[in-house]
Amino acid sequence: MPLRFHDFTAELTYDALPEAVLKVLRRSFTDTMGVAAVGSTTPLADIARKGAQAMFGVTQAGPARILMHGASVSPAGAAMAGASTVDSIDAHDGTSPCKGHAGSAIFPALMAVADANASLGKPVDGRSFAVTLAAAYEVSYRAGLAQHATCADYHTSGAWTAVGVGAAVAQQLGGSAEQIRQAAGISEYHGPRSQMMRCIDHPTMVRDGVGWGAPSGVTGGYLALFGFTGAPALTCEGPEARQFWEDLGSGWRLVEDTHYKPYPCCRWAHPALDAAADLIATHNLTHDQVAKVEIRTFHNATRLAGHTPTSPDEFAYSIAFPVATMIVRGQVGVSELDTATLTDPDILRLSKATTLIDDDHFTAISVGKRWAEVTLELTDGRRLTADPRTPRGDTDLPLSDADISDKFHLFADPVVGTERATRIEDLSGRFDTLDADSFAELMSLCLSETKVR
Repeated sequence: MPLRFHDFTAELTYDALPEAVLKVLRRSFTDTMGVAAVGSTTPLADIARKGAQAMFGVTQAGPARILMHGASVSPAGAAMAGASTVDSIDAHDGTSPCKGHAGSAIFPALMAVADANASLGKPVDGRSFAVTLAAAYEVSYRAGLAQHATCADYHTSGAWTAVGVGAAVAQQLGGSAEQIRQAAGISEYHGPRSQMMRCIDHPTMVRDGVGWGAPSGVTGGYLALFGFTGAPALTCEGPEARQFWEDLGSGWRLVEDTHYKPYPCCRWAHPALDAAADLIATHNLTHDQVAKVEIRTFHNATRLAGHTPTSPDEFAYSIAFPVATMIVRGQVGVSELDTATLTDPDILRLSKATTLIDDDHFTAISVGKRWAEVTLELTDGRRLTADPRTPRGDTDLPLSDADISDKFHLFADPVVGTERATRIEDLSGRFDTLDADSFAELMSLCLSETKVR
């Protein structure tokens, strides 16, 4: 009989974690904190923090500091504000088979609970936090696969990360296997079932749903410890979901499926960004030589559109404008997140001259991968086409350790300062080896107020 998810979560030990799992968790810790740093400067994060302080004050569960801000609220409030902060910059880790992201919910939620526990005299060390992280990722990914296979709508990551967070929080609080089971059921039932394509078609601050998925999981974990019941979670125990749990404990979806993003925008735009960059570099072109752009890709990506975004949210969920930005500026980085980019006349010219083509073949093969092909039509009449490609950052086209480090410092240094960023990178890159005192230092570095507001 396959290992039950709640037994897996309750019985998991640090010594059972393969090195490949620990490598992913270390990378994701560093990568997520870099995204959180730059995310903390956004209007979305500021509003979420104000909401948390207004509605989720400190409770008997203990004070939990808001990620990259330092204000103390309840664990659920810190999870909501922290997840919203990470989600405000679309550059965090993800899972292509689930078409979504786990770390953006998991890290803020579990760090909030760990911070609250520490305030109550229950310190956390790196080994125990690694176990909780691994359980949260693995349960989230498998619940996500099950949900996508059994639900008609394409739901946001908040829907299935709520399940993984709930199970992991119950474990983090010392719950039994049965309490972990109940926590997953509560979190799934009460979690957001938000439809992702609504935000693709109408980009706003609701983003990927983790701003409500993370606190739903945190609340579910605490409620289960108090005796609230909610099982079964259909994504974990439903008959149609069982196939996704058969190798639990022996196979690791978090190793096989976790990807990292080189650009701060929807991953569906990434293969087109790389293709455009390669064409410009290979043919030594300048943006004024490009008259038109054609992007042939899968159906959902064409709905990103975004020829004239008017907000950072619309920029994040667009494809024409980021590709035009890459052609004009040679990068899509932190400086391109400035709202002034949205009115750049050179970028707008090319964005408006971009055609998105819904390709049936790319739609059919974009399962676990995201395909695109780019053609540039030049002012002299030539047409240059790059080979079809999938995004960098997946396990078959991984970002190097140097890539992850460069991205982290690009995002974090201007916000927290180079010295603090370097210390975060050092400690997060070996977090599972830290004793309670050193892990507390890492937590404070990540949770305290940033240098820039």
